Amino acid sequence: MLKNLKDILYKISIEEVLGTTDVEINSIQFDSRKIESKDVFIAQKGFTVDGHLFIEKAILLGATVIICEEFPNQISKNITYIKVKDSNSALAILASNYYNNPSSNLKLIGVTGTNGKTTIASLLYQLFKKAGFKVGLLSTVKVLVDEKEYNATHTTPDSITINSYLNDMINEGVDYCFMEVSSHGIHQKRTHGLHFEGGIFTNLSHDHLDYHHSFAAYRDVKKSFFDALPKSAFALVNIDDKNGSIMLQNTKATKRTYALKTIADYKGKVLEKRMSGLLLTINGTEVWSKLIGTFNAYNLLAIIGTAEICGLEKLEILRLVSELESVSGRFQYTISKTGITAIVDYAHTPDALKNVLETIADIKTGKEKVITVVGCGGDRDKTKRPKMARIASQLSNQAIFTSDNPRTENAQTIIDEMEVGVPEENSAKTLSILDRKQAIKTACKLSESGDIVLVAGKGHETYQEINGERFHFDDLEVVAECLIQLNK
Repeated sequence: MLKNLKDILYKISIEEVLGTTDVEINSIQFDSRKIESKDVFIAQKGFTVDGHLFIEKAILLGATVIICEEFPNQISKNITYIKVKDSNSALAILASNYYNNPSSNLKLIGVTGTNGKTTIASLLYQLFKKAGFKVGLLSTVKVLVDEKEYNATHTTPDSITINSYLNDMINEGVDYCFMEVSSHGIHQKRTHGLHFEGGIFTNLSHDHLDYHHSFAAYRDVKKSFFDALPKSAFALVNIDDKNGSIMLQNTKATKRTYALKTIADYKGKVLEKRMSGLLLTINGTEVWSKLIGTFNAYNLLAIIGTAEICGLEKLEILRLVSELESVSGRFQYTISKTGITAIVDYAHTPDALKNVLETIADIKTGKEKVITVVGCGGDRDKTKRPKMARIASQLSNQAIFTSDNPRTENAQTIIDEMEVGVPEENSAKTLSILDRKQAIKTACKLSESGDIVLVAGKGHETYQEINGERFHFDDLEVVAECLIQLNK
């Protein structure tokens, strides 16, 4: 898609230009390995790699425009160099301009917070689809352009990918797009320049401190998303979370709240919790959902609130909510012929693990044992490891610590760091089994009819990442296979 460079520089804060901006360009790239003839190369100062080191390589591969924060020492002839204050912001705006600002031509709603983003975005996609709209989804699990499905690589993709998908949605006549907005995505300006119709805040708990370094920094990055919402947008927040009111402090958007414990615009009350679903009231009206647990009651409030704000009819919303199906890897369960319930959940933070285990405690009917299999990812926030082990050991009859996605770390070292958090009185009910498949098998073998096996941490993921390689591994597949073997 050929464009003239000067036509897509609108709103970019340019400090200096060497060469002409009246030049045809082919595409925009921030990865020098993807450069082809007439491409623009944007040099970003990344978390681990500085793109400025690859400017020369990009030119050799055919780049004719370089956008950077610092000009290189060697200036090549017939190349346009544009110096900007922030390459990340420039990339986001350039990508949006290149695709004719697609976010302004549909209703884009962002969902941010520690837990619940995938569930809320995915269920909003389901609900609006059932209501007759053409809908898009940008989520951790998958990307949907109306009914066309693509694999997701990041919770919030890079700016070029986001705008490319949004452009595809425009071409398909999509009305609404629901998008997970991660703290990394906000901080790295991947969502900069997008026009949001609304923003939803779920909650804030311990996560990504390896990247943000402090909880305050993590919180403030989330807050910046709401600070940037336009006056025409809405901001819907979970006011039961103490950070909900902080998200609303400086936003120009219309403020709306949801809660189970506090007075709110969308006030809910859980009446019944079962393995088959939830019965709750929302602003005094009863609604039944197939979703399970108090944490899903919060998700439902966010979904119903968003649908009402967007103008859907109240009774129609409640009818559609009762039809919604759970999201892949989020409290997905199977029951064996012998009566063992196995639950697979993405819970990979202390708060999420606690929520899932407390939900299981709520729906237990008697003296069923709860056996939890859990690990922690490598090359990520180390401080949550002992916390997750403590929660698993306190809220389970048996906790089995195992590998998750160790990435470049030693899996046994990760488990050792988890075990530090186990109180002495709980140590007798914990086991460490390095091999994840063996850990799941052991949990199934230790269970009896009526017991509940929770496999936490990976949810929808169908791989294990070890030393830079991804190997096929699906928790749901493994646990189902183990239960079948036990039935024989």
